[in-house]
Amino acid sequence: MSIDLDAVISDCPTQLFINGEFVDAVSGETFEVENPSDGSVLATVAKAGTEDATKALDAACAVQQEWAATAPRERAEILRRAFELLSERGEELAYIMSAELGRALPDSRGEVTYGAEFFRWFAEEAVRITGDYRITPAGGGRVVTTQQPVGPVLAITPWNFPLSMGTRKMGPALASGCTMVLKPASKTPLTMLYLARVLKEAGLPDGVVNIIPGSGSAASSLLEDSRLRKFTFTGSTEVGQSLHATAAEHSLGTSLELGGNAPFIVLEDADLDKAVEAVKVAKMRGAGQVCIAANRFIVHEKLYDAFCERVTELMGTYTVGRGTDEGVTVGPLSGDDQVETVSELVNDAIAQGARVLAGGSVYELEEELQEKGSYFPPTVLADVPRSARMATEEIFGPVVAIYKASSDQDAIDFGNDTIFGLAGYVFSENLERALGAGEAMQVGMVAINKGAISDPSAPFGGVKQSGVGREGGFEGINEYLETKLMALPEARL
Repeated sequence: MSIDLDAVISDCPTQLFINGEFVDAVSGETFEVENPSDGSVLATVAKAGTEDATKALDAACAVQQEWAATAPRERAEILRRAFELLSERGEELAYIMSAELGRALPDSRGEVTYGAEFFRWFAEEAVRITGDYRITPAGGGRVVTTQQPVGPVLAITPWNFPLSMGTRKMGPALASGCTMVLKPASKTPLTMLYLARVLKEAGLPDGVVNIIPGSGSAASSLLEDSRLRKFTFTGSTEVGQSLHATAAEHSLGTSLELGGNAPFIVLEDADLDKAVEAVKVAKMRGAGQVCIAANRFIVHEKLYDAFCERVTELMGTYTVGRGTDEGVTVGPLSGDDQVETVSELVNDAIAQGARVLAGGSVYELEEELQEKGSYFPPTVLADVPRSARMATEEIFGPVVAIYKASSDQDAIDFGNDTIFGLAGYVFSENLERALGAGEAMQVGMVAINKGAISDPSAPFGGVKQSGVGREGGFEGINEYLETKLMALPEARL
């Protein structure tokens, strides 16, 4: 399918989406969205301020009761239709994401499929919201419980998954009967504005979802509004914890997916073919700009040299370039700020004794890529000291940092030596050993002998300072429901 990127971008909405209409910001302010592949300006987008955020919440509150009373099957059909429309227009959407994020097209196409599936999954969950009926232990009464939507939701989403971080929150919220105000990341607002048009076409009533790109402070001001009943955030730990503190002042329910520092543990009896193959997804998807990306590759000393050699060969198979070009498998990072962060972490590790087996510097790239765009080469570092900054900080780039472990316990202990606990990976051909390692890892999700973790049908979330709550799976819809008790007298004939 041939796509005219300029035509697709020019047709994409660039205004705020409030109460079913695309409108300018009250202030008239705008901001530019850049293509990190070359630094060019893709679009000029309306910048929401505090007044716009309040108008968006006004719209959500005005239709909350009506949307909550809508038949579950009707809500499900709207979500199902939205899933179908996203699937039909997947190629257009993939190009939009690759343009504003810079990500290679294969990864963007994968996200369209993944992101759309949240609508299909929660369309099926919308009709399965249940309650309970039981007798009190003393027998003198009956307990009836029902689940009801919590009410209007504020969602703030990150730039690294412009579609699926929104649909993962919208899907269960809409299925449960909640209305929503969503603020997308300023680096990647076009995807969510495109989705707003899709939702309107799918039959979503006006005001149920409102999209307000722009000021983070404008969106977070809604946390002070007593009408808001739920806050969900995906982003950095520092920002998430600050917003969580504000939400706590108002006893506001929260779901947070924050930072990670995922260990990728290769035990002594691991299958190297499986482990190296898993690097493609666990590390290199989205050029490593993924919250669950493997951050520390902890390899048993008996397999260490072979793993280093094999991963270095793998890095040589990637093609770096403009994300929207066919054949490119690693696009730019999200901006020059991200390149600077990755460079600092790599340089720190090298200064402390890490060996560069591949990449390591922007100067390893072709001159054209150095001059235009926010690129960093696929990189392999061996003998990374555990004192390096990247051992405790998210790299968020295409860097495989390899550490040596002397035993299973050493690997697990180092894997757990972090304030984060989002995801982890473990490789072993002995199922008992793999399960034991997985259970010992202090994370919310573990992939065993594979590089993929996320699935709309599975709960997603972390422990420690990686977040609160779960998204996706059967558990995901519960984040948007309240259990109400109705106590009844004893039943008599």
